[in-house]
Parts: sequence; structure tokens; C-alpha cells
Amino acid sequence: MGIIRTKDLVYEYVRRDEEGNVEGFTTAVDKVDLDVQPGEFIAILGHNGSGKSTLAKHINAILNPTEGSVWVDGMDTSEEEHIWDIRQRAGMVFQNPDNQIIGQVVEEDVGFGPENMGVPTKEIWERVEESLKAVGMYEYRRHSPNKLSGGQKQRVSIAGVLAMHPKCIVLDEPTAMLDPKGRREVIRAVRALNEVEGITVVLITHYMEETIHADRVFVMDSGKIAMEGTPRQIFSQVERLQELRLDVPQVTLLAHELRRKGVGLPEGILTVEELADALAGSR
Repeated sequence: MGIIRTKDLVYEYVRRDEEGNVEGFTTAVDKVDLDVQPGEFIAILGHNGSGKSTLAKHINAILNPTEGSVWVDGMDTSEEEHIWDIRQRAGMVFQNPDNQIIGQVVEEDVGFGPENMGVPTKEIWERVEESLKAVGMYEYRRHSPNKLSGGQKQRVSIAGVLAMHPKCIVLDEPTAMLDPKGRREVIRAVRALNEVEGITVVLITHYMEETIHADRVFVMDSGKIAMEGTPRQIFSQVERLQELRLDVPQVTLLAHELRRKGVGLPEGILTVEELADALAGSR
């Protein structure tokens, strides 16, 4: 069994009128099966309302399934006695870092989680140091979070989760509120955690460029898994992605248009370097 597994997962929201009476139900996640192996980097794509964030909240047991099951490190998220352990195993990072940062000083904020877990003081400071170094924020350890940029704040949020020594980090659109520089900083830190530390990463995003280094990509639409494959397999299907109201990386779209014009290029080009090499080879 993988570190994260869902089986026939269904989640329904209750719709209510202005008086609070139940009008009906909306299926946000519809029969989703996932099996994420330890150390994998998984990206989940989808337009707004596709169900990707609702799915993410099940991994951290913030939501419980209407139907089906979710297991994290072998524990059923619907069993109350496992909730604390599940949230230690699968840390969650949200869109707005200001909603997660509560300390007045960076290192105090990062140490908050381990302190609540009852970790001895000496080990807390060791974890704070290693976590801040892992996301490239150690030199800011004595700064006020209020003085940091959006990308720096989000990296502090990730360090705070990392200090609890999770096996998996779930990031729910962590760069949605950041500028391009901040997005690059955060994704670079996430990739390092996955590649160097071996932490399983589940990245929820609608920025295509953030997924090109993932091991597998899942595309959601209307609560279902509409596509699944490697980044190259997914981005080779430009028309299908456009049908699902998604963009593709600009370089991938450019290569696709050049192929349509008769230039001999392979499908699924993901980076500028790949395009340059392919163009040089097609001469």
C-alpha cells in the first residue's frame, strides 16, 4: 500500500438556501482512486471547481469522505483515534502563508508545531535549524515574518510543517498568491525536499510550469480524474488539456504550434532547453 491511498472517494457538499434549508448536494469529488508511493512527487491539476483542493483536504483528514476510504501511511482517516498521527504524517501548506504563520519571529513560528507535539526543547531547536536550512531561510531565522516577501513567508510555512518531520507534504495551491519570483522560490524548495530529503510531495496547482518535474500528474475535472500520466504524457495532449479549460506551459504550446506548421518536433516538450535542442536537431 502507498503512503496515500484513496478508494472510490466521494465527497458531497450540502447546498442550503438563504434560510439555511437544504436545497441539495454537490459532488465535489467523484469516485477518485489514488495510490501515491513513498518519495513520489505528485501534481494534481484542474481548473477552479474541479475538486482538487477538496481532494487535498481529505489527505490531511480536514474532510472525511461521504463515501469510500482514504488511508495515510496505512491509517484510515475516518477513524478518530488516528487523526493526530495522520496530521503528523501528512503536513498541509495552504494558499495564504499569513493564515499559517503565528509567531512574531521566524524561528519561533517554525518551532510551534514540534512544541505542541511535546518534542524536547533541544530537539525543537535542532528541527528548526534543519527545516529552515532545507527551505533556504535559515539566515532569516530571527526576522519578523511581517518583514518577509510572500515567497519567503510561504517557505517559512513549509519549514513549519517540515519541523514536525512529516512523511508527506500536501501543498494546496501554495503559490496562488505569489509573484513569479516567489513561485520559483517555493517550487525550488519543494523540489529539494522531495529530491534531497525524500519527502513525498502532493502539489495542488493550476500553474502548469510547476508540474514539469513531478513523477506523475493527475488532471481533475468535475470531481473525477480526467487524465493521469507523466508530465510529458500529459502535456503531449494539448487539445485535451484545452478542452478541460487548462493552459499548457508556454514552451509546450509553442512547440505544439510549430509541429502543426510542419516543423519536425517531438510531442510533450517541457522546457526551453528541450525546445532549443529539438530545433537544432531538426535542421
